[in-house]
Amino acid sequence: MKKILLVGATLAALVALTIVVDRMSTKGGKPLVKAADTPAPAPEVTFKDLDGKDVTLAQYKGKVVLVNFWATWCGPCRVEIPWLIEFQQKYGPRGFTVLGVAMDDDGKKAVEPWVKKERFEINGQPATMNYPILLGNDALAEKFGGIIGLPTSMLISRDGKKVKTIVGLVNHEDMVKAIESQL
Repeated sequence: MKKILLVGATLAALVALTIVVDRMSTKGGKPLVKAADTPAPAPEVTFKDLDGKDVTLAQYKGKVVLVNFWATWCGPCRVEIPWLIEFQQKYGPRGFTVLGVAMDDDGKKAVEPWVKKERFEINGQPATMNYPILLGNDALAEKFGGIIGLPTSMLISRDGKKVKTIVGLVNHEDMVKAIESQL
């Protein structure tokens, strides 16, 4: 009997926590979108890629960059990855790139095999993630102002200013408009 009560209490606590986190990260079921009144400079950060090489955000100055914080275990992240692949295909030649910042606790050990294995349907064809995958952590996320949920995406202008932050699943059409406004 005690086990049943413990399991029931645990489930109730998880449901309550899920509701609280959802309300903190969304407003009316929509992702939180913050557009800066005055775009702020993007942070000076150095990531590691899956080969262990340093990658700085400054390397991408002159391009429009969508920094996407995600994780292999994140359901909404998996929903938006095909859109990010499409954005990279469509806008890459015009000076745009997605930087996928994996926030998995196990880092490269979890991320690299997942990235190599996973395929996403793009226009009826299987495709891999076609943009740089970088390894993130809480300290790097703090430099961007902190991450309260995954996915979180930040749009950086060509001149290196953070112009938009989206917490939660991006709206495809809104993101298209935001990217095109910066190109």
